Amino acid sequence: MTPSRVTTVGGSRRTAGEAERSAREAERSAGEPSTAEILRAVRRVQLRTRKAVTDMVSGGFASVFRGSGMEFEEVREYVPGDDVRTIDWNVTARTGRPYIKKFVEEREQTIVLALDVSASTRLGSAGRSVRQAAAELAAILAFSAVGSGDKAGLVMFSDEIELELPPRTGNRQAFRIIREALYRPARGTGTSVAGACEQLSRVLKRHAYVFVLSDFLDDDFERPLGQLAGRHDVVALRLVEPLHAELPNVGLLPWRDPESGERVLVDTGSRRVRAHVAARAEERTLRLKRTLRRHGVDLVDIPLGDSVIDPLVAYLHARERRLR
Repeated sequence: MTPSRVTTVGGSRRTAGEAERSAREAERSAGEPSTAEILRAVRRVQLRTRKAVTDMVSGGFASVFRGSGMEFEEVREYVPGDDVRTIDWNVTARTGRPYIKKFVEEREQTIVLALDVSASTRLGSAGRSVRQAAAELAAILAFSAVGSGDKAGLVMFSDEIELELPPRTGNRQAFRIIREALYRPARGTGTSVAGACEQLSRVLKRHAYVFVLSDFLDDDFERPLGQLAGRHDVVALRLVEPLHAELPNVGLLPWRDPESGERVLVDTGSRRVRAHVAARAEERTLRLKRTLRRHGVDLVDIPLGDSVIDPLVAYLHARERRLR
């Protein structure tokens, strides 16, 4: 895997570097589907997740993610019998007559999906990539939200904010979320969970339920995550790719870090190397669990090799029992 190695393709001789550049260009060209292909893919995801969405809505999705309580509606003049604790002292002082703040029960909820589209989410060894699995989860949550009359929004992030869709209601919004989750190309390659949390803290003015869909191959995001979780209800949906924790025994394996671009030659036949990778993965998991637990953030592991729906539904049932 050195730059001087020569690759023969179709009778022509090219260096490994030229072959790799050609492969990248072909991948980019192949990664630009037509509008019709995008629509068909979005429709397939909707059909595949329809039953789960129907079950979640009929099973009380709205009762699991409740409104944040009461919201301000208007100011009106005080009448005898009103709760004096609701008096608006600023308006009262300005008008010379007592006024109270009127509140109504807040029913509409806001669901925001923070979707990791860094280079590591392209990895997949179970028939689909991390990003494809995350897009399917995003579809379930978006359609469940709009099906319950709630707003759904999307923030896509790598080591920068790639896209923001402000929360809105309706199926059109849900379809837009799926389309972007599946196909929008990412500019950045790294991962910044901290950057996503900081952006959400800035733009979310009212209480929201935030789902962070990521493989969480990142560090140093505890403080921004804690600030976000202090104002909003945050759930971490971790997409678990087996190769992140367990290397197959296939001998010498050229490996390129998708985020940093660093290349190494890994001896997967070495028990010591495989044990080291497994230990690092376990340490990362324990550190993540401690961080989330400190800030009251629920963690749901979604293994790529299984149904992405089942762990989510199990979590929602457990949350509903907890809220009773």
